[in-house]
Amino acid sequence: MAADLLQVEGIETAYGTSQVLFGVSLTVRAGEVTTLIGRNGMGKTTTVKTIMGMLAPKAGRVLVDGVELQGRPSYVVARAGLGLVPEGRQVFPNLTVRENLVATAGNRHGVAQPWTLQTVYEMFPRLQERERNLGSNLSGGEQQMLAIGRALMTNPRLLILDEATEGLAPLVRLEIWKGLQRLRESGLAMIVIDKNIAPLMRLADRHVILEKGRVVWQGDSEALRAAPEVLHQYVGV
Repeated sequence: MAADLLQVEGIETAYGTSQVLFGVSLTVRAGEVTTLIGRNGMGKTTTVKTIMGMLAPKAGRVLVDGVELQGRPSYVVARAGLGLVPEGRQVFPNLTVRENLVATAGNRHGVAQPWTLQTVYEMFPRLQERERNLGSNLSGGEQQMLAIGRALMTNPRLLILDEATEGLAPLVRLEIWKGLQRLRESGLAMIVIDKNIAPLMRLADRHVILEKGRVVWQGDSEALRAAPEVLHQYVGV
């Protein structure tokens, strides 16, 4: 059995006096793909921000390889091997595609076959075509490819994608899903948030459903397919 890479234990997170997370727990093993599923405003992004050190939890623990990181600065979490593709992409608008990618490049954990400009361009050829374009001049799909490539250039051990395909055209979404499947096959652990349930179920090993800041269901894709009432109750509109 693969070792636990990330352990989130009973985190409670608030924005000022407004509490959003209530005892959220989840585990991601090395090489495993886990999803966070739920309607808007249920705590998915807050969970990600707490894991990444952007928010300090009021209670609970976030451990990477057994080392507690809750409340530590985001750069410490990143150095532990976590890479983030944030909601809204947040590429550097005044840097070129190439500059966005090399700005974050590193191989702190000594990956045997690290991500490079060439391997990112092989995954997303459009980025090589647009290599000299500024981030602000890219389409939404190109920006998302760039955000994924930028995170991969840090050679993370766990990649977190918040709204992986939100607002993208169908053909671009397909290209992103193909890229994520390639990452899964390479053995990269991931946490993926997205509203498109069908591709999530094909991609992921396990799913965590959030409702009003609480984990209300966890299980694998087979179990989720066998429980359509769960999706209807917590994801359907």
